[in-house]
Amino acid sequence: MALFGTDGVRGLANGPLTADLALTLAQATAVVLGQGRIAEARKAAGKRLTAVVARDPRVSGEFLTAAVAAGLASSGVDVLDAGVVPTPAAAYLIADIDADFGVMVSASHNPAPDNGIKIFARGGVKLPDEVERRIEEAMTGPKLQPTGGDVGRIRRFADAEDRYVVHLLASLPNRLTGLHIVLDCANGAASGVSPETFRDSGARVTVIGADPDGVNINDGVGSTHLDKLAAEVVRTGAHIGIAHDGDADRCLAVDADGRIVDGDQIMAILAVAMKRRGHLVDDTLVATVMSNLGLHRAMAAQGITVITAGVGDRYVLEAMNEGGYALGGEQSGHVIMSEFATTGDGLLTGLHLCAEMARTRKSLAELASVMTIFPQVLVNVRGVERSRATDPDVVAAVDRVSAELGDTGRVLLRPSGTELMVRVMVEAADAETAQRLADELAEVVRGES
Repeated sequence: MALFGTDGVRGLANGPLTADLALTLAQATAVVLGQGRIAEARKAAGKRLTAVVARDPRVSGEFLTAAVAAGLASSGVDVLDAGVVPTPAAAYLIADIDADFGVMVSASHNPAPDNGIKIFARGGVKLPDEVERRIEEAMTGPKLQPTGGDVGRIRRFADAEDRYVVHLLASLPNRLTGLHIVLDCANGAASGVSPETFRDSGARVTVIGADPDGVNINDGVGSTHLDKLAAEVVRTGAHIGIAHDGDADRCLAVDADGRIVDGDQIMAILAVAMKRRGHLVDDTLVATVMSNLGLHRAMAAQGITVITAGVGDRYVLEAMNEGGYALGGEQSGHVIMSEFATTGDGLLTGLHLCAEMARTRKSLAELASVMTIFPQVLVNVRGVERSRATDPDVVAAVDRVSAELGDTGRVLLRPSGTELMVRVMVEAADAETAQRLADELAEVVRGES
């Protein structure tokens, strides 16, 4: 079974994800990413390679980050330890100081017992599948073992957070003066930096979920638990609520009435704003196959083309890089603004969403009304092989439902990449029709009709 998943290496800390594995993975990373023209030139000039290491506040991140740093330093790599910062901050810092690569220790929106190791190449970009495969192979091969003064040094990256805040503030087209924002930091990596940045942008800020203790990350707060944020926005009379996940690469929002504004709606708002400023390259947005049909309809009405990629921010980024596009993302709140970031950045997304509110003096509900959400029903059919999605009976059923929907909805069958499961998604003009058709298709996938 492959070690790397869709976003790095992830698992139960001190279960499959041990300190030994983290150290060995770091050593293998030094072997593989220590190659290449720039790295060889630096070594030829007598310079050691440099890596940025950071983490979210999970308690297990302390020993895993120590193991990663030890593995890199023992391989002759100088380590700059940025401490607890968001994943997009780590990616930005790698590029900002021209480090050779970097490692983020985080399990994102997963519960506290889990953890993960995300590796970024030069420039703060995620690794392609082929490079991950080479690193995994290198874990069983020879390691770099310099001695004496050739081993790496581990130092504190003292101004890491300040650099990131300055970068975020410099990206804003206008200040957020006059806005009252409630921030939910998921008791995660953004607990310190997000309130500081939004306040420095001119907003009045109320904060929840910003008291990390190592075990409460994502626990009933953050982008996967929006009830508390919605209640606090309504209670305080705030204009908007912004929710991050544990490593702050996501952003979801709630409007003044506590209604959820998801990643599709956020992308729609940002796309329209960027087109107006001439910053939306080729008037094109990159979304995923799971993005709502309403997003496609709304963008077409605004003269914006939507390109669809596979599910996962790495695939969105690949499509963006291929076309040189400036904006892309997922319904889950991973939004990539390539002018300023190489990965999803929940703080950047939230700031620019609020900047459009401040500029237009419109409520979030008014801005979000650019898009009408089609009711979407997702049924997970468990215990079936991936091949069921292409079975002739299933294909015929999909064709029948698609014909019934016409241009008022759509159907998507997507086999799970990690489980025996096929996901059936139906969008329709009304929720009752979407549920009925999704249930009918699920029966066919199960072989019950």
